[in-house]
Amino acid sequence: MPKKNYRLFFAFFVILMISCKEKNIGQEEHKFTNALIDETSPYLLQHAHNPVNWRAWSQEALDEAKKEDKLVLISIGYSSCHWCHVMEKETFEDEATAKMMNENFINIKVDREERPDVDQVYMTAVQGMTGGGGGWPLNIIALPNGKPIYGNTYHTKKQWVSVLTKVSDLYKTNPEKANKVANSVAEGIQNMNIVEPSSDFESLTKDVLHESVDNWKPKWDKKWGGNNGNQKFPTPVTLDFLLDYATITGDESVKKHVKNTLDKIATGGLYDHLAGGFYRYSIDDKWKVPHFEKMLYDNAQLISLYSKAYTVFNEPEYRNVVEETIAFLDREMKNAAGGYYAALDADSDGEEGKFYVWKEDQLKLILNADFELFSDYFNIKNKNIWEHGNYVLNKAVLDGEFIKEHKLERSAFEMKKGNWKKVLLLERAKRVRPGTDDKILTSWNSLLINGFVDAYKATGNEEYLEKAEDTFDFIKEKSFQGKVLQHTYKEGGKPNNGFLDDYAFLINASLNLYSATLNNAYLEFSNNLMSIVAVNFSDDTSGMYKYNKNEELIAKIIKIDDGARPSANAVMAHNLFLLGHINYDMKSLDKAKGMLSSMTPTMIEYAYGYSKWEGLLLQTAFPFYEVAIVGSNAEELTKEMNTLFIPNTLTTGSVVESDSPLFMNRYDEEGTYIYVCQDNACKLPVETVKEAVEQLNNF
Repeated sequence: MPKKNYRLFFAFFVILMISCKEKNIGQEEHKFTNALIDETSPYLLQHAHNPVNWRAWSQEALDEAKKEDKLVLISIGYSSCHWCHVMEKETFEDEATAKMMNENFINIKVDREERPDVDQVYMTAVQGMTGGGGGWPLNIIALPNGKPIYGNTYHTKKQWVSVLTKVSDLYKTNPEKANKVANSVAEGIQNMNIVEPSSDFESLTKDVLHESVDNWKPKWDKKWGGNNGNQKFPTPVTLDFLLDYATITGDESVKKHVKNTLDKIATGGLYDHLAGGFYRYSIDDKWKVPHFEKMLYDNAQLISLYSKAYTVFNEPEYRNVVEETIAFLDREMKNAAGGYYAALDADSDGEEGKFYVWKEDQLKLILNADFELFSDYFNIKNKNIWEHGNYVLNKAVLDGEFIKEHKLERSAFEMKKGNWKKVLLLERAKRVRPGTDDKILTSWNSLLINGFVDAYKATGNEEYLEKAEDTFDFIKEKSFQGKVLQHTYKEGGKPNNGFLDDYAFLINASLNLYSATLNNAYLEFSNNLMSIVAVNFSDDTSGMYKYNKNEELIAKIIKIDDGARPSANAVMAHNLFLLGHINYDMKSLDKAKGMLSSMTPTMIEYAYGYSKWEGLLLQTAFPFYEVAIVGSNAEELTKEMNTLFIPNTLTTGSVVESDSPLFMNRYDEEGTYIYVCQDNACKLPVETVKEAVEQLNNF
């Protein structure tokens, strides 16, 4: 063999041996690989090397269960779920447990964020079966037809093996009883999704609204804000409604409660005081110690809430929260091409919160002479130690009060605080980072578009409006094909048709952009999506909208209550209401009122869970105004108008002549005029925002 060829052969042989060695190493690292390896969901991929023969949710998996007459085991979670990680490590990585699961069940893993419809159906089942609130991981055992016979949340390995044994034995020895249980549970799920249609518009009164809030007030935590309870959830949709309600009704007790809650959230451990952004919820009743996952939907809604609150209370720290949270999202949760990721994990290096907490000696070493003031500011006291000598940074008071108490000069303190953050973030960056769930969800990004628009309206910062438009363009380009909106986007990922909240939230975001930019394309897009929803999601039986286009699950879902995010049906009703006023469309207004009137009995008893509906009742029972700004200077006057907090008001405008009902025959080349209207009746046009506000106050 020629010397040159010999060298080429030897090089090829070495490369081949290295690649084979690497392949063998990979095989040794992953003793098991299941069908989830072909998925793109971070949560599903976390389980791709379990000894359990997991597969993703599909009709094929259910068909296989029927063919083999096996029970279906459905385990639902999400990538940043702490107890999902715990159960995987304890149970799903155990070979003996996996052997039992593989022999007796068809095992399905579900990412609740990719398939919220599957999660909703089985969460309803578990809540009905256990009488509890549910949670994740959500573990279901169902018949081959998908009807559940057992369901609960986290199990220890011992509990899980016991459950598997008992349920499997029941199905093998007494299938009639198993079927009876399953049919009963499925019927219960369906009953939970029944809504009686109504056209009782006479029930849409101020008295109903006042009664619902009065019934809610005794549940408030007067000292720490939020609702009474051992844990605290921020639930922005509730505080957003209460802020509107307090302003319109003049109820100072409600306003005080909202302010107190916002202060406690902003100063407590729920907020990341170094990097910005909010954690999921607090595991105590004082907002001190969070569950450390960071979800996009929380941060998006809290940006909107604190933006609105800034216009009401003029509290500098609220603006700071908005600015820092947006900076955090841009830095840590934004895709390079645009769009924002779903979540950051609570865990890192195998421990919850390890990335975020501090020991006192660490802080002393880093901060040196500044430690004493820092420890006063962030409550570094023995009584506030969380676990293993760790502190979660939180403040006792807002900055203004702290500066006053310590007789500090604000600018010097702000500089000192900036230095603290800089050095601590550099130190924190050396730690193992929490994982990122890099799905880009349409509905959650739509909430963020609203957050950006609301931040722009409150601060006047044009960059926030640009971010809103850029995010909208990304979602439209990547997730809207033809007349179908996709639920989630990930490069190389499998397409998944959108659910009602994807459409509802994006319509709402588009309308918000229309109000801020005066760009008619956003209005046209909203009208287009509304038509698609009407065709694919309308439910004639209830007068509402079903959650998914295809009825492939064991029960139809009519989602009417708020959770961590507002009810998709309530948002649709808001969209109908807004478009009814923009387009002077009585059919849309009546549809919105019909949906709302179905909810009034429930709202009276449980306002907390139906706050988005309460917000619509506020707009219906009290006067609602349209402010139309028409003329070459409409953009500037609209921007000025939006810096004011005026609930129950739709503000929009046009810089050109338009045949839209709000602007028709109102354009004048000689000037820009503001028309303040209610139910198509308008005051005489004025030229300044001050005059328009006076008209609103004296309509």
